[in-house]
Amino acid sequence: MPVSARSLISEAELVQFRTRSTLRGLWCVAHAWGVILLCCTALVLAPWWAWPVLVPLTVAIIGSRQLGLAILMHEGAHGGLARNQRLNLWISQIFCGWPIGVDTLKYRAYHFRHHAHTQSDQDPDLVLSAPFPVTPESLQRKLLRDLTGRTGLKQRGAQFKFALGDRTAPLAQQARNLWNNLGPTLLINAFLLLAAIAAGHWWLYPLCWVVPLLTWQQAVTRIRNIAEHAVMPPDHGKLVAARTTMAGAIERVFLAPYWVNYHAEHHLLFYIPCYHLAPLHRALMAGPHAGKLEVRQSYREVLQLASSPKAAAQKSQAAYAGMMPL
Repeated sequence: MPVSARSLISEAELVQFRTRSTLRGLWCVAHAWGVILLCCTALVLAPWWAWPVLVPLTVAIIGSRQLGLAILMHEGAHGGLARNQRLNLWISQIFCGWPIGVDTLKYRAYHFRHHAHTQSDQDPDLVLSAPFPVTPESLQRKLLRDLTGRTGLKQRGAQFKFALGDRTAPLAQQARNLWNNLGPTLLINAFLLLAAIAAGHWWLYPLCWVVPLLTWQQAVTRIRNIAEHAVMPPDHGKLVAARTTMAGAIERVFLAPYWVNYHAEHHLLFYIPCYHLAPLHRALMAGPHAGKLEVRQSYREVLQLASSPKAAAQKSQAAYAGMMPL
C-alpha cells in the first residue's frame, strides 16, 4: 500500500526536504562539467610519460560524470533542478540529457511508469534487474563487455537505427527522422568536437568524451542498476522495492555521483531533490521505519549478492521447475 510521507517524517522535515533550490541545481550541473573540463585540462598539460596512468583515470572520472549528467537529467525529469519548470527543463535537456543522447521529456514518460509499477510486470525497468542473480563469471563477462565498449557500441547502434525509422523510406525521410530524434544530441556533440578543435586538441573529444561514454559510463550504469533494484529480499514489510547503498568518498567519485545511491529514499518520496536525499536518509534511519528500508553498506556487498553461484543456481532450478508440467 502507498505510504504517507507524514508517517515517515515530521511536517517540518517534509517542508524542508521538499524545498528546491535553483542555485544548488545549477551548482550540481556546473560541478559535473567542471570536473570534465578539469580532467581534459590535466591531460593536455600532463607529460607523455604520465599518460598510461592518467588516461584510464580520466576515462573513469569523466565516465562517472557522464553518469552524473544522466542522474541530473533524471533530476530534471522530476522537476528538481530549478524552481522554475521551464528553466528546469532547459537545463536538463541542454546541459544534461542531450549531450549523452537522452531526451528528458521522452525519458520522463518512461520513467514515471517505472515509479508507478516498480518491480511489477508493468515496470519498463524490470528487464534491468530481473536477470539477477547470476554467476560471478556471467557478471564479469557483462562488465567486460561494458568496459571494452561492446555494450556502448551496441546501444548507440540500436539508438541510431531507431532514430532513422523505416530503413526502406527515402534517404531524405530517414534524415528528417534522425534530426527529429537525435538532432539536439548531434548538434551539442558537434559543438564539443569543434570546441576541442578550437582549443588545438581535437583528440580530446574522442578520448575524453566518446571513450568514457562507451566504456566506463556503461559499466557504472550497470552497477547502479543492479544496486537499485536487483536481488531485493522477499517483501517482509519493506516500505519500497528499492535499495539504498552506502557510498564512501571513492565510490562517490567513480560510481555514485550526486546522491544516486539513496534510491530507496527516492522511491519513497520521489519529489525530494537529490541534494536532500542524504539528510532524508538520516532522518529515516533515526525513525521507527529504519528496519523497513533495504540498505546495504557498499557496492561490493551488493555485487556479491548479485553474483552468488548458489543463488543463481537456485534461480535456474526454480525457473526450470516452473517450466515443467505437473
